Amino acid sequence: MRKIVFAIMALSLMTVNFINAQDKEEKSNEFKRWQVRLRGVGVVTPNQSANIGIIGGDVQISDAFIPELDFTYFFTEHFAAELILGTAKHDVKAINTIAGDIDLGSAWLLPPTLTAQYHFYTSDKKIFKPYIGAGVNYTLFYNVKSGAVADVEYDNTLGYAAQVGFDLMLDDKFFINVDAKRLFLSTDVTVDGTNLVPGLVVPAEVDIDPWLFGIGVGMKF
Repeated sequence: MRKIVFAIMALSLMTVNFINAQDKEEKSNEFKRWQVRLRGVGVVTPNQSANIGIIGGDVQISDAFIPELDFTYFFTEHFAAELILGTAKHDVKAINTIAGDIDLGSAWLLPPTLTAQYHFYTSDKKIFKPYIGAGVNYTLFYNVKSGAVADVEYDNTLGYAAQVGFDLMLDDKFFINVDAKRLFLSTDVTVDGTNLVPGLVVPAEVDIDPWLFGIGVGMKF
C-alpha cells in the first residue's frame, strides 16, 4: 500500500513539475503581437523626373513634413506586416519647358503602404531591434489645385516600397523608432492648358520616388 501511495505521490510530483515546465516555456515564448507607432516624417523627392509631351521640360515637386501612423502585426517574433498611413501636400511645377516654368498648383498624396518585415534581435534582452521590409503602396491623388493652368489630372497608381529602421525599447511596452522608406511612384498626368493656348492639352509621365525619413515613438500591446 505504501509503495502505491509513494508511486502516486511521485507521479503527481512529476506531473506538477512537467506542467510548471510547460507553463514556463509557454510564457517564455509569449510576445506582444501588435504595435503602433507615431512618427514625424520628412518627405524628400530628390529623384523626381518627367517625360512631358509637346512642351518638353521636367517636373519640380516640393518636399514636405508630415505625421505618420502605422500598425504592425507580428506573425512570429521575427516576421511581421506593417500598414503605414500618412498624407502629404506637394507643390508642383513644370520647369524648363518651351514656355518657361509653369505653376501646376498643388496636390495631396495619400499612399497607404503595406510592407512585410524581418526583425533582428541583437541581444537576449531585445532592447535594440533593427528591421528591413519591402512591400506595395497604392497612391491616391486628391484636392488638386491647378495653378496657372485650367486643370491637372493625376492617375492613382500602384507602386512599390522598401524600408529599413530600428526600434529602441524604453521598457517592456514603449520604444523609440527610427525609420527610412523609399516609395517608387509613377503616375500619368494630364495638364489642361487651354486657358493659356487654345486646344493645349499636355500628357506627361511623372516619376516621384520619394524618400521618407521618420522618427517617433511606439507602443506594444
